Amino acid sequence: MALFGRDKKRVVTPESALPGRSTPIEVPTSHAVFPDRPMVPPFPASHRTVVFGAGCFWGAERLFWQTPGVWSTAVGYAGGTTPNPTYEEVCSGLTGHAEAVLVVFNPSELPFQALLRVFWEGHDPTQGMRQGADIGTQYRSAIFYADEGQRVTAVASRDVYQRALTEAGHGQITTEIAPVGEFYYAEDYHQQYLSAAKNPYGYCGLGGTGVSCPAGLNTAGT
Repeated sequence: MALFGRDKKRVVTPESALPGRSTPIEVPTSHAVFPDRPMVPPFPASHRTVVFGAGCFWGAERLFWQTPGVWSTAVGYAGGTTPNPTYEEVCSGLTGHAEAVLVVFNPSELPFQALLRVFWEGHDPTQGMRQGADIGTQYRSAIFYADEGQRVTAVASRDVYQRALTEAGHGQITTEIAPVGEFYYAEDYHQQYLSAAKNPYGYCGLGGTGVSCPAGLNTAGT
């Protein structure tokens, strides 16, 4: 399919998506920031996972690994159709995926509600198929939940944050909230890209609205 003339803000249909491949991309087993912790399962039984899309996954991953209670992270592709896509394919807009971050967290140290606050405040969830100067479906805001409890909590927190955004004069939240489906790990050079071990002076323009997400949300979630 030709890319030229295609609307970069429209998610490709499954029928028009690239075919992909059956072989997964190889990724390192250890984390560049937490070298004693894996990026791939199995994870500790007491921990939980969730996948977030918040624009360019370089800066989004750094945001989460710097959050106390986050045990491990990895970047990859979620919410699309093409199996085992490459970075170039995702950037073409022809796979349907969002650049995403797998977050492994300890709910006894970081409740899911608190993790959602980091997500909402760390980017602008009202921009649709873009994040700042990065335009395209791969940069969309998304919460790919792991279970029903996460879905309920995510929807409730979205509604609470929408009220705060509206009071501050911002638009409607466009964040996709959907089951996680398949998470495909990105290439090795993307993992922990902005870490001291790889690009200590790297730049990422990820930024929020400046509106705080209200705390104290009472709803089920893990």
